[in-house]
Amino acid sequence: MSKTKERTAAPPAHAVPLQAQAAGPVAPPRVSARRRRPGVIALSLALIAAGGAGVAVLLLQVGDRTDVVTVVRDVQVGQVLTEQDLGKASVALDPAVKAVRADKMESVVGKRAAVELKPGSLLSPSHVTKDSLVKAGEQLVPIGLKPEQVPATALVPGQRVQLVHVPAQGAADPGKESDKAGPQSIAGRVVKASKAAPGTGVVVVDVATTADDGPTVAAWVSADALRLVLDSPENN
Repeated sequence: MSKTKERTAAPPAHAVPLQAQAAGPVAPPRVSARRRRPGVIALSLALIAAGGAGVAVLLLQVGDRTDVVTVVRDVQVGQVLTEQDLGKASVALDPAVKAVRADKMESVVGKRAAVELKPGSLLSPSHVTKDSLVKAGEQLVPIGLKPEQVPATALVPGQRVQLVHVPAQGAADPGKESDKAGPQSIAGRVVKASKAAPGTGVVVVDVATTADDGPTVAAWVSADALRLVLDSPENN
């Protein structure tokens, strides 16, 4: 081989092999910074502020508690309240709920329960009365009502009723003038109504009547010749 061919085939001294060129450092790609939108930032700050305000209001509501009077044992309608019947509790009270404040407990001690009170309930001003449920000159007559005789409307203390005499068929003389005028009735006032007795469903209603009418009503009850009729709200 000639010297001329040897010089031609020999690579130049400054030449870089292809493997070296491929293994060289690679520049990282440029990442453009995300643009911040002022509107999104402002909205985020507003939501954070609103959330913080909501938490603050919730904490204030939880912390705003009121000392109120509670019932600690069963109290029947008409029973005089004592300090042993009542207790105190600190609760977050809704403005719509009317309850006797703890510092006013002495004002309800000695009054009568206008409704049946159960342990654990809050005492409302409407739950007590200074008046006796059976007033002077009245008598209390218990009346047992069968399930079909109990009104669908709940019987509550103070409700006005009519006690109607309904004698058994054939017991009354149709020739009497009083029968032509309609059945006899006596006005009364509900003092208390029991729950339906298990098995029989009978409800016992304590009704206050005048002392003159009490014996008559008791006789009607004994003869199973009495029905209870509710007066309209305008008459109560």
